[in-house]
Amino acid sequence: MGSSHWLIICLTHLLFITEQLSPVHSGSHKTINNGPATKVIKHLSFPNFSSFNNPRILEDIKLLGSAKFSSGELQIPDQSQAFDLRHQAGKAIFSSPIRLYDPPTQTPASFQTTFAFQFHNLSSLDYSASGAGNGSGGGGGGSGLTFIIAPDEFTVGRPGPWLAMINDACDEDYKAVAIEFDTRWNPEFGDPNDNHVGIDLGSMVSAKTVNASDVGVFLKDGSAHRAWITYDGSRRWLDIRLGSNDGSYPSKPLFSDSLDISPYLKEYMFVGFSASTGNKTQIHSLLSWNFTSTSQAFLRVPSSETCENKLTVDHTGKMTHTKTPSSFLIFMAVVVLALVVLISLYYSRGRKHDKGNAVVLPEKKQRPRPPNKPRRFTSSELFSATASFSELEILGSDSKGVYYRGKLSNGCQVAVKRFSAQFLNSIGLDKRRLLKEVVAIGKVRHPNLVPIRGWAQDHRETMVVYDFFPNGSLDKWLFGVGVLPWTRRFKVVKDVAECLSFLHSKQLAHKNLKTTSVFLDVSFRAVLGDFGFVLCGTESRRFESAVSQSVDVFEFGLLVLEVVAGRRRSEAAATAEVEDEERDLLRWAWRLHESGEKEKLVDKRMGFVIHSEQANRVLEIGLLCTLNESKGRPTMEEVVEFLGMERPIPELPLSRPVSLFPYSSMNVGLCSIGYSCAPFK
Repeated sequence: MGSSHWLIICLTHLLFITEQLSPVHSGSHKTINNGPATKVIKHLSFPNFSSFNNPRILEDIKLLGSAKFSSGELQIPDQSQAFDLRHQAGKAIFSSPIRLYDPPTQTPASFQTTFAFQFHNLSSLDYSASGAGNGSGGGGGGSGLTFIIAPDEFTVGRPGPWLAMINDACDEDYKAVAIEFDTRWNPEFGDPNDNHVGIDLGSMVSAKTVNASDVGVFLKDGSAHRAWITYDGSRRWLDIRLGSNDGSYPSKPLFSDSLDISPYLKEYMFVGFSASTGNKTQIHSLLSWNFTSTSQAFLRVPSSETCENKLTVDHTGKMTHTKTPSSFLIFMAVVVLALVVLISLYYSRGRKHDKGNAVVLPEKKQRPRPPNKPRRFTSSELFSATASFSELEILGSDSKGVYYRGKLSNGCQVAVKRFSAQFLNSIGLDKRRLLKEVVAIGKVRHPNLVPIRGWAQDHRETMVVYDFFPNGSLDKWLFGVGVLPWTRRFKVVKDVAECLSFLHSKQLAHKNLKTTSVFLDVSFRAVLGDFGFVLCGTESRRFESAVSQSVDVFEFGLLVLEVVAGRRRSEAAATAEVEDEERDLLRWAWRLHESGEKEKLVDKRMGFVIHSEQANRVLEIGLLCTLNESKGRPTMEEVVEFLGMERPIPELPLSRPVSLFPYSSMNVGLCSIGYSCAPFK
């Protein structure tokens, strides 16, 4: 009989013993009694946001996205870090969770908060051509500020009308409660005007909206305002008052009515503020903040039965503490069970050893890891996350495999690249080396690099798990319906250059740079993903590094031309908009350079909202990157310096290098350093 059979028999006997000895079996039902009621109180006080007055401010307040402390204020967005303040999103959250719900009684906590805020208008122009606007509505201003109760302290929502509350990665279980002070009119969200207060319960469509002008407040007038929000958990009653920041408490509430927020609360939640901008910009400044919460709880006390059955009286009348026989017998049963299992395993292993059979070890148990540290997934985990790699979850594909949208067991959305069997079985591919490269890239962290969450590999499958970016890849924004403004395009070029320079400094390379490999986060920051990982046909590790980095620079040059021109590097067929000679973007760019007409390459859809001198400089950098390495192709470190105006751009040759044509990106990278120019498939 095997050890598993012995284990089942022993467990059966143990369950029988404990059932016979348990008080439930003998008819005495134990209940857990709640003790006296108590209150859990949390108080926060920030008279200002100066680190001088509060040295712990950086520990107490967690800043996410585009947010910063400046001159004693908390500001969203961060002017110092944002090249363009449009389409920015930021959050400021108290770093520790606060108890806001009592699960046993299903009672929400009571809380009171007051805060002073001010909006500084920075723009009056409406760049509606950007394709990601705030909706209708005239006048200047950004999107607004919210006081938010969120289930976590790390989610940054989308910019524009989403007020940085939620993003596309948040599923239906992500419930947040917010009071929004909205300065943009977005009819799609049911906004009444561009000067209102909304109550959001798990949705961007407000459950209640009130005009701020009803109490004589105009949020965009540049003055400092103060809000008072009081919630009575036992009555489920919300009271909101809004006035000037002069210390006087408004006698008339802006909103006062019954409201049950308990369906949107977990026991512990995070409180703070979020704000965003869209086509219009403004700085949302928080001047001070006080918050107090009181939640109901009950102390757990032992029952009388628990205490009495452990006390006995001896013949002298003295009470003594004794252990019950049932506890002793259960303890002995557990000891016997452990001995039987150990002996069974010992003899079972001995018999297997005598037969010469290999012992099958259980799968190595994963050690606990930080939540964002890359890890090995099982194939079954990723099959489950992608609905068995359903066609409905396909995000895109290339010659190496297919991308799928997936959702992990913790609710997090990811992108899973499943390498094709044809690629994995290609001649010269070393699967062990492929996995080694995936792990190496997974350890690298940079703000403009798509994080690798993990990987999976068995004898049939190799997969890589990335973070999911709901804004999608750059090609959808460059070649889609909308028009990406020049400021955004220039920021994309700088972000990608800095990321490549960082990778090259680590002796790594991307090996697959194109518009579909560049993704945009909720703040429209460019992040680089979809790595190439392997390069077939190389002779040494050092030689491969030189080849790969050279190819990266060339591909970056092509990417720059696509970003400036707003069209793909190669058109499949001539159209009315694209003449035959313009079908090859690189060819056309060099011809325009020869004739001194580079400005014709600039995407005309951007209109006049473009920095012509800056665009011309970027074009020259792009062309410089497509030179042969022996003819002056720069490194990515030099490219970053060119873009940052830290050094002058070398003069371009008057005519194009003939050896570039006909070309493929991989061919050019290899030919430039003398490698065989056989085409790569």
